[in-house]
Amino acid sequence: MKRLPTTCPACGSALEVAELHCATCGTTVRGSFPLDRFAALPPEEEAFLLVFLAARGNLKEVQERLDISYPTVRSRLDRLLLALGLTEEERTPRRPTVSELLDKLEAGEMTADEVLKTVKGGSGEPDTGTGA
Repeated sequence: MKRLPTTCPACGSALEVAELHCATCGTTVRGSFPLDRFAALPPEEEAFLLVFLAARGNLKEVQERLDISYPTVRSRLDRLLLALGLTEEERTPRRPTVSELLDKLEAGEMTADEVLKTVKGGSGEPDTGTGA
């Protein structure tokens, strides 16, 4: 099934619905209708939301259903809330927990060098070994 596009392929701006049509009676309504926040969710956020709702908000059950760690569930829930505009982005980024870093390592999102540097208090960028 095709997903409703939410961003302009030319400039990246948010799209609006301009026309609605009834297939039964042929009525067409034209105007400018913004997409609701749920329609604009990326597919992975939408899938997480559906699992979260099916688990009735029980994070342990979400963890089991998705086979991911509890900190990853919390992180994905935070991202979902942010995407829905239900929370403000943290002013200062918090340091990820070791468990979150290990999840990123396992998922291939970070290298072992990046994880070690982050744990030691660095930027999360791998050390090039140049001593610079």
